[in-house]
This record gives sequence, C-alpha cells and structure tokens, in this order.
Amino acid sequence: MTEPDSTYATAAGLLGRITEQLGTQLGHLPPPRALPRTRPPVTAPTLVAVGHGSRDPRARATLGRLLERVRELRPGLDVRLAHIELNAPLLDTTLTELAAEGRAAVLVPLLLAPGHHVTHDLPAALAAVPALRARVAGPLGAHPLLVEALADRLAQAGWAAEDGTSGAAGVVLASAGSRDPRSGAELRRIAALLGERLGGAPVVPAYASAATPTVPGAVRALAARGRHRVAVASCFTAPGLFATRAAAHAPWIASAPLGAHPALARLVLHRYDTALRSTTRERELATV
Repeated sequence: MTEPDSTYATAAGLLGRITEQLGTQLGHLPPPRALPRTRPPVTAPTLVAVGHGSRDPRARATLGRLLERVRELRPGLDVRLAHIELNAPLLDTTLTELAAEGRAAVLVPLLLAPGHHVTHDLPAALAAVPALRARVAGPLGAHPLLVEALADRLAQAGWAAEDGTSGAAGVVLASAGSRDPRSGAELRRIAALLGERLGGAPVVPAYASAATPTVPGAVRALAARGRHRVAVASCFTAPGLFATRAAAHAPWIASAPLGAHPALARLVLHRYDTALRSTTRERELATV
C-alpha cells in the first residue's frame, strides 16, 4: 500500500470510531419531549349578509361584489349571502346549512332601516333553526359610512360641491319604505346627515311604497321651496324595481344604488363587529 492509501485508511478508521462513540452517547440521552399541541384558532361566527331579494338579475350580482369587498377587508372570515325571498340561496336554507356544520352566525341585514323584515322575518328565521347559535345585527342605518357612500354616488352622477350651497339644488333620498315608524325616523336621520355632508342642501326622504311622500311628491315639495335642480339619491343596496322607478322620477340626476361601494363594505363589517361585542358583553354580564 502506498503512503497516501495508508493515510486514508487511518483517517477512515478514526472517523468510524468517532461515529461509533457518538452513537453510543446519543443512545443514553432521554427521548425528546413531545412538542405541546397548539390550540386551534377560534373560528369567528359566519357573517350572513341578508338581502331582500329581487327579480332584477343585477341585484344578486351586485350584492356578490359587495361581499367580495367584505372578504378582502377581513381575510379568513366566512361570509355568505342569503335572501329573504325571490333569490337563492334563501335565508332558511343557509341557516339550516350552518346549523348542520356546527357554526355560529351573525345576520347582517343589507337593509337601511328597521322594519318588518328586520324585526320579524329575521328573528323568525332564527327561531325556526334552534340548533343554530346566532343573532341579528342592526340594519345599516344612519351612519357616517352610509352617508359617505350616498354622497360619493351622487358625485359620480354629477353632483358638485358648489351645488350644496347654490340655493337652487336639493336632494330626494329615495328608499323602499315601511309602515314601521322607526323606519321613517331612521331615514330622516340619514337625510339630515346627508344634508350636512352636502353643505347644507335640503334632503327630503321619500318612499317607493308603504309610506309618504313618494319621490314625485318630494320633488314637488322641493320645487315649492325654490329648489328646481333636484337630484335623487338612491338609498338602495342593489338595483331593483324600486330603485329603477325612483331614478325615473329624477328631474335632474339620479345616483346609482350603493352596491359594492367600499364604505358600505366597511359598514357591513362594523355592524357585524358591533353585534359580536354585544354578544360578548352579554356573556360577561351573565357570569357576574
């Protein structure tokens, strides 16, 4: 054997002995401790956005885009759309599915004010699925985010900042209408907030059904006050029969429904979060 081969054999033998000794020492060490299991993340209740439903095919697509914005703002949150009538998925079907999945839910009405749907239909739907842990959030209502969306839609239709102080312009705030007096009071609050946002322009609430004044009646009332440049602000979450009829009565401009406006998406999440905080507070009080 040549000298290089001898050196290689010596080094290989030394490495083998070191490896054998290291294996023996490791064999005397205690087994590694099992890593503690991490608790699974708490799953937030499903946000069920509840629309009225419409025969207008644009309505469901519009609400779908709105909920896409909500999901973008709150990644990981389970957000589902349901309808009171006319469109699938219907609310009772969605609630039954959630109960079967063992989920909790918060129903956020995509409605502007209290009325029969909010105060009766939604609680009745929950009562029909007693296995589901859920509660109903408040309607979208008089909130700065709603006013932001209304003002922005008016601006997109052609309303300029100077119109608010011109003395000639006014706004009809058009909504569906309800016999519930709380609904009318809420729309009046929305109208007052929108008037402030528009620089003091008069804003008159009007209704497509069940209440007065109608949109043409509100237009005439503004004209009697010398406001002949009248815009119709569409206080609807999506296109439909009522929104189309209201816009047709606009003597000047009419804004589009609120739809997938970013401020409306933030408002949906705000109503969801408010309902969750209320639930947490009730539980805290129950343990006192």
